[in-house]
Amino acid sequence: MGYMLRTVILLGALTGLFLFVGHLIGGKTGMTIALILAGIMNFIAYWFSDKIVLSMYGAREIPYEEAPWLHQIVEELASRAGIPKPPIYLVPMEQPNAFATGRGPGHAAVAVTSGILHLLDRDELRGVLAHELGHIKNRDVLVATMAATIAGAISYLVNMFQWMLIFGGGRDEENRGGWAGLVGSLMLIILTPIIAMIIQMAISRSREYLADETGAKISGDPLALARALEKIHNYVYQIPAEVNQGTAHLFIENPLSGEGIWELFSTHPSTEKRIERLKELARKMGVYA
Repeated sequence: MGYMLRTVILLGALTGLFLFVGHLIGGKTGMTIALILAGIMNFIAYWFSDKIVLSMYGAREIPYEEAPWLHQIVEELASRAGIPKPPIYLVPMEQPNAFATGRGPGHAAVAVTSGILHLLDRDELRGVLAHELGHIKNRDVLVATMAATIAGAISYLVNMFQWMLIFGGGRDEENRGGWAGLVGSLMLIILTPIIAMIIQMAISRSREYLADETGAKISGDPLALARALEKIHNYVYQIPAEVNQGTAHLFIENPLSGEGIWELFSTHPSTEKRIERLKELARKMGVYA
């Protein structure tokens, strides 16, 4: 419940920021255009996001006869999660990783890279697959899409405002307030997209924690997922991958991981914190190594 409340608050903050920027610009036409574009983006993402992402990474569906053991694991976990078994896709990528895509149970897919199949043992892979099914059960891809769309609409409004200032449009001279107004406008242009991105990333990190918890409960083995995360984290830094920044939030481990201050802008919480939480959950569940 805490994760859900946090997500609602963050989405509300993102929406509020969107309305705030629109109010400052004061252009009803611009607001209308931005809202229409946001609606179109949401429609496309809702109905076609899974196909777009899978195609982007050259994924192919794995037939049952090719890997019956893998299908059996997913089928068992899906049954435990109380959701339909999603199709499984293979991504030809050496970096060990995995992601779920789609709009929710019954309309989703799980994808694993060739690298993760070679790296993890079956218990660890089972933990990863449970995590991805947790995303599907919690409809996280839909939430992330909403956040990305609102953040994108904010960026559009700010960009539009920037061009209005350049060409002398927008609010009248009285409302600009001279140099003070100009400085305020520049701060708006610089800071608003950063704030929107930070809120969007916070939503994504919150959903990762929730998927870890949900997946651990589905599999009944939080420590297997913890071991998998540690292995994947270590290899992500060793094996770079060509990944679209806009889809980085889908993967179980950020394929474009950074450290230090960049963690603030990461789509994922730190692996160390995730492992600590999983170990604590294991203690509560009475699961020991």
